[in-house]
Amino acid sequence: MLNDRTEFMGVPVDAITMQQTIERIHQSIVAGEKIQHMAINTMIILRMVEDPQFMHTLSKCEVINADGIGVVMASKLLGHPLPERVTGIDLMESLIALAAKEGFKPYFLGAQEEVVQRTVSHYRQKYPKLEIAGYRNGYFKESDEKQIAEDIRDSEADMLFVAISSPKKELFLGQWRDTMNVPFCMGVGGSFDVVAGKFKRAPEWVQRAGLEWAYRWKQEPRRMFRRNAVDMPKFVAMVLASKALGLEVPQPRTRD
Repeated sequence: MLNDRTEFMGVPVDAITMQQTIERIHQSIVAGEKIQHMAINTMIILRMVEDPQFMHTLSKCEVINADGIGVVMASKLLGHPLPERVTGIDLMESLIALAAKEGFKPYFLGAQEEVVQRTVSHYRQKYPKLEIAGYRNGYFKESDEKQIAEDIRDSEADMLFVAISSPKKELFLGQWRDTMNVPFCMGVGGSFDVVAGKFKRAPEWVQRAGLEWAYRWKQEPRRMFRRNAVDMPKFVAMVLASKALGLEVPQPRTRD
C-alpha cells in the first residue's frame, strides 16, 4: 500500500495522481478486493466537518481524491500540497476505457431516465466491445433501495457509477455496498448529464485556470448558488483560520 493517506481540515484524502488512482483501482479489481472511491470538494468537506456520521461513512472509502480546485489550492496554502486534482468525470471516463479493454462490466445508476439511457448509448457506441451490466435512473424511494441493490448484485457488475446528488449517493453506497457486492463503486455527481449532452463541460483552458466552477454556475445557477455563494466563503474562512493558527496538513501516513 502506498504511503499516501493524509488529512485535510480533519478530512482524510489520498495524495495521489490520476494515474496512480487508476492503477490502484485496476489492481484491486483484478485481486478481487472491494474498493470504493470518493471525490471530495469544498461542499463535501464542509458536510463531513459538520456531520460526524457522514464523516464516518466516507472515511471508510478505500480511495479518496481531491476533486475541487479549491481543495488543491488550499492544501498548498496549508503546507502539504496534494499532487493534482482528480476529477470524477475524468476518472469515470478513464475507467470506462479500462473496462472496455479488460472486459470489466460497468453498471450506471442515476440521473433522469433519458439521461442515463443516452449515457449508456454513448459508451456503447464509443466502445463496441464494452459489456454493460445494466443501468437505472436515480429517481427512487427509500423503500426501493433494497431491490435496486439486489438487482445490481445480480447483474454481476465489476464497476458501479452512481450519478446522484450528495449526500444521497454516499449514504446509499454506505448502506448497500456489501449487498451489491460490486468490486468497485464511485459517485460521479452530474457526470451523466455531461456525457449525455444535457450540460457542456468547461473548455480545457477554463479547467486549467481553475474556473470550472464559474462555468457550471452559469449553466446551473440555482443548483450551484449555495455551493458557490455560501459554502465557498465558509470554506475559505476555515482555511484561513487554520493557516492563522498554524494548523498545517499532517504528513501522509500508511493505512492499515
